[in-house]
Amino acid sequence: MIEFHLDARSGVAPYMQLVHQVRQALRLGLLSEGDRLPTVKDVAAGVAINPNTVLKAYRELEYEGLVAKKPGVGTFISGTLGDDSIAEHEPLRRELQLWLDKARAAGLGEESIEALFLSTFRAPTGTNTGAGTDPHTEEEKRPPYWKPARWASGTAAKRR
Repeated sequence: MIEFHLDARSGVAPYMQLVHQVRQALRLGLLSEGDRLPTVKDVAAGVAINPNTVLKAYRELEYEGLVAKKPGVGTFISGTLGDDSIAEHEPLRRELQLWLDKARAAGLGEESIEALFLSTFRAPTGTNTGAGTDPHTEEEKRPPYWKPARWASGTAAKRR
């Protein structure tokens, strides 16, 4: 059975954190069709939130077709998000664990590791942000509101 947790610093609404955790468990094969989710009362008590927040998360999952309510019995997984690549997860997980061990050995803290991972994860595929990139090319790829004011009205504006 899934055990929920909340991160108050994430900026993500608590009900969406619950939804994301169920989706992630489905993708990883930790939950499958027929599995029962914890009761609203148990989740609310376990993560110290209002039961209506848990109900909202379960309704969202039901709307997405991932869970089904059985009155008087509980809420059960009725859909999946996993795919045939689940067998590939374990070797990737081991590689990621090695990377995490290296990052910790290099002195990175949890927040630094997370920031590095997320910035790399969200970067467009195949981008090279290291040495050797043309700064003008990089600047021109960004939306105009990202450019410093001196460029928005100066020479960069004339280059367009």
